[in-house]
Amino acid sequence: MFRRSVKDVMKQEHNDHYLLRWLRARQWDPVAAEKMLRDSLKWREKWGIDKELQTWQAPDVLDKYFPSGSTGFDKEGSPVIIVPFVGLDIWGLLHSVSKTDVIRQILRHLENYLTIARSQAAERGPNALKVVVIFDMEGFHIRQYAWKPAAELVFTLLQLYEANYPEILKICYIVNAPKVFSLAFSVIKKFMHEYTISKIKIYGSDAKKWQAQVVSVVDKDQLPVHYGGTMVDESGDPKCGLLVKPGGKIPKSYYTDNPGLDSSENGYTKVTIKTGEKHVIDLLCSDNDSVLKWDCGVESHDIKFLIKRRDEDGNETIVHGPQKLSEGPAEIGVMAVTGPATYSVIFDNKNAFLRNKKVYYDLLLTVPSKDKKSVACSAKE
Repeated sequence: MFRRSVKDVMKQEHNDHYLLRWLRARQWDPVAAEKMLRDSLKWREKWGIDKELQTWQAPDVLDKYFPSGSTGFDKEGSPVIIVPFVGLDIWGLLHSVSKTDVIRQILRHLENYLTIARSQAAERGPNALKVVVIFDMEGFHIRQYAWKPAAELVFTLLQLYEANYPEILKICYIVNAPKVFSLAFSVIKKFMHEYTISKIKIYGSDAKKWQAQVVSVVDKDQLPVHYGGTMVDESGDPKCGLLVKPGGKIPKSYYTDNPGLDSSENGYTKVTIKTGEKHVIDLLCSDNDSVLKWDCGVESHDIKFLIKRRDEDGNETIVHGPQKLSEGPAEIGVMAVTGPATYSVIFDNKNAFLRNKKVYYDLLLTVPSKDKKSVACSAKE
């Protein structure tokens, strides 16, 4: 029935396994699966996935500094993708190329691995159609990904993945994850479907634990020594840097005058807070599954910064801070929030008797909806 309903858009390579991906993604609802499939095919055409993307020439900085690669296959023939996250300089990338180019690079890598998976499946069977991913989170710092353009890129990629690549992930190992990663993951998983979350296994820095899990799925001769295998590259690197590009800090010589950032990067709200006064921004939240993100700073000296929560009965609690916000890099953070409640972001200059303080901020309170799109809650000053 489902095949008949979509036969007008089917290609030769769209076999039963391909169709099952869309049905499973929509809990076997053929009408919803058909809509998802047709929407995805339109998206592929718009992005030129099957034509233009394959001949697209990536900017030099992406070829040199985008960290990822593969050293082999799992025990069932699926490609194993390795991403050394410490080498992903998202700040440098988005100051050097457009967000669209970063997305294109990721999509082309993914499409190439899926092409390899289909070739493997012809010899090894349908279990090779999915991919295995190893994200090495060593050196992860949440600040870079709480930066607004970086966060928006992450959420865009998640939405594209969930809408257009259902059921392609066999398992994802997130290894060397620091404690702060749990905060980041608690936010981003709100934008992911349960199927995707169920395939993700997170491990700390105890290599014995996560290497044992990885080699239970991938033979050692298909893995770099660093990940529990026996492989080194021609230079003797235990991380196989010649096969898995390590990325790294992008030289400022690649930065452009017209970087891949939307105008909102410079769209901070700026206020001057007089001595003995405070500035309060109230964010109204009605949903129990929401996220509050802040990006703020003070131009000189320092000011007290805190966030309060007030429920419907007027009960008030401090949920972040108080802390001293000092001149220098912006304070960037995210936290899960619940409603119904009002969250008050406060810049407090009451203890200052000599100086007015100039602060800047960008605040967002979002609700990850059922279709994984972010809807902004209202804010008032």
